[in-house]
Amino acid sequence: MTSTFRIHALPAALLADVRAGAYDRPVEHRVADGGEPLRCCLRNARPGEEALLFGYEPPLPDSPYRETGAVYAHAGPCAGPDADDVYPADWRGRPQVLRAYDRRGWIHDATRSHDGSDPEGVVAAMLADPEVTVIHSRNVEWGCYMFAVTR
Repeated sequence: MTSTFRIHALPAALLADVRAGAYDRPVEHRVADGGEPLRCCLRNARPGEEALLFGYEPPLPDSPYRETGAVYAHAGPCAGPDADDVYPADWRGRPQVLRAYDRRGWIHDATRSHDGSDPEGVVAAMLADPEVTVIHSRNVEWGCYMFAVTR
């Protein structure tokens, strides 16, 4: 069964710039302890993997709700997510905040938290509202951006 939404990892061009040292923000090289959420392939890091930690501003129209936050990605090229039409397997069961935005880039009332047990159902219900144009998944504990979801 094909989902009615698309999951977006970090853009390949951005990752290429970060990895090549052509990014205009500080980038920290890290060796993963394990469990760090990698936004390039949408899975948890394994202990010992080389990673980069850097600030990322998820795309939104110019609005008061635009913000920059720290994200992890592999230090070298990776294959990216296994698929863009399924919820990331490593993050299933992980409580998240799903922040909905309208076409202006303003936070929409459809924003909600979920316990991780049925993320597809929560996403589908949020996207059923025609005013919602994009959803950002955010880590509950740290507030970090995880990925975007669109129709």
